[in-house]
Amino acid sequence: MNSEDIIDIRGRIRAHGARQLTLARLAAPTDWESELRLALQEQRVRPSIFAQGSDLRLFAESFAIFFTAAMLFLL
Repeated sequence: MNSEDIIDIRGRIRAHGARQLTLARLAAPTDWESELRLALQEQRVRPSIFAQGSDLRLFAESFAIFFTAAMLFLL
């Protein structure tokens, strides 16, 4: 295999990257920064105290079960 048989694909990769960047810019909203801020803000909303998997909810449920069992035992 000589050097004439080797294909240099660096130019093709750069051209592909440039095309992808152009397509991404065309698909992005004009005000993408505020869109990104809003999306991040929606993700960072604090869950409720009694949300699924919350420690306080687990404690309250465990205490309710224990209290009910204790009352049934005492009756």
